[in-house]
Amino acid sequence: MPFSSLSEIKTRLDAGQTTAVDVAKLYLDRIQAFNKDLNAFVHLDPEHVLAQAQASDLYRTQHTPRPLEGLPIAIKDIFCTQDGPTRCCSKILEGFEAPYDAHVITLLKEAGAVLVGKTNMDEFAMGSSNETSAFGGVQNPWNIDCIPGGSSGGSAAAVAAALTPAALGTDTGGSIRQPASLTGLVGLKPTYGRISRRGIIAFASSLDQAGPMTRTVKDTAMITSVLSSHDSGDSTSVVDAPSFDWLKACESRDMKGLRIGKPKEYFIDGIHEDVRARIEEALKICESLGAEIVDISLPHTEYAVAAYYVIAPSEASTNLSRYDAVRFGHRCENPEDLEDMYARSRDEGFGAEVKRRILTGAFALSSGYYDAYYLKAQQVRTLISQDFKAAFEKVDIIATPTSPIPAFKSGEKTDDPLTMYLSDIFTIAANLAGLPGLSQPCGFADNLPVGLQWIAPAWQEDKILSAASAYEGATDWHTKSPAAFGGNL
Repeated sequence: MPFSSLSEIKTRLDAGQTTAVDVAKLYLDRIQAFNKDLNAFVHLDPEHVLAQAQASDLYRTQHTPRPLEGLPIAIKDIFCTQDGPTRCCSKILEGFEAPYDAHVITLLKEAGAVLVGKTNMDEFAMGSSNETSAFGGVQNPWNIDCIPGGSSGGSAAAVAAALTPAALGTDTGGSIRQPASLTGLVGLKPTYGRISRRGIIAFASSLDQAGPMTRTVKDTAMITSVLSSHDSGDSTSVVDAPSFDWLKACESRDMKGLRIGKPKEYFIDGIHEDVRARIEEALKICESLGAEIVDISLPHTEYAVAAYYVIAPSEASTNLSRYDAVRFGHRCENPEDLEDMYARSRDEGFGAEVKRRILTGAFALSSGYYDAYYLKAQQVRTLISQDFKAAFEKVDIIATPTSPIPAFKSGEKTDDPLTMYLSDIFTIAANLAGLPGLSQPCGFADNLPVGLQWIAPAWQEDKILSAASAYEGATDWHTKSPAAFGGNL
């Protein structure tokens, strides 16, 4: 049962074969046994978890079960929650407890979910390896000498090792899809504006989007259907966003007539040979299911990383200026004056990567440089969006590798930020264009998971779910789990 999907657990709960309390106890026991090896959770309150489960069991006896009734879901430490600390894995937020729940947390509670602790992450979601956390790095369950990806690495490791059947993450440049790829999970970044950002601690406001990390495509649909709703408290939450039946979209088991775009820019020199092979094999399976593979070009892809690392740090420098040690969080000892308190508190509270991005962003926005950097990056962003628009006139959906390489060794790239930034080379463009993207497991390279990425036009997550479900139904990669944590491989 530990490696069961959400839908399988729901079936047992609905049939009365188990209870929410029993399910919660199972995963709490696994967290107790294995978290020391992974460092996936940074906050856990077992009594509160069991209280939620007990309340869910009671609700079930008196009412029709809600969509996520009694199902455990872990939460990335970037979502504000009234129950326990919210620190974004940064020293600058030590001691902070949010006065309200993020909108998505409210929706999960209303749907009956049992929220299982806060998961580790790169500090303020800035990282591709989960090594910038103030609580230390997270290990990959498939090889604990390797990173799980980032910034939602704690959520990824927790689900991959079956410390929870599902978790919530955020994706600014690939922070759901890349760790999902490196740990053998399904991870979805919905269309920008599909899910409310209210109560998500901001990194880059025009890029951030919440989404689930699960074992199966159906599980991803179960969670996203609950989170997908307009929020009047978030100006970027789209009113009357196109909707569909999320679970029905997962019923496809063929790809007849589907035109799948294969962009040449995503099959470049430098991609790991086994990663390339797994993606080519996946596309052949898609062809056998009735799809047509169409060669396409997204010519401005090569500029995506450069544009992203101007836009995201610029927005971050603005968003993180609010952490001033006045109202909450870390404050230096014995400041000489107000300026000294600001300077030393921020210097002590922020880690090296966060400081690097704040300085980069402040420079890009500074007088005399704005036009040369930030404005130019936004123009490139427009060109990237136009590339996708042109491509979708020829194809229904696009398939690419999620990451150019499998998980790398911990510490391998910490001294080379530019190389680290290239880890997100295949995921960033979807964020810049605001498009939905999903990663699902499609095999192994060097005994580590490889992810297949699907990208669809805005608001057409149903195309992604349909294609991903069809591929999942024709393969068994989603059933593989790490033997070191009780899995089958």
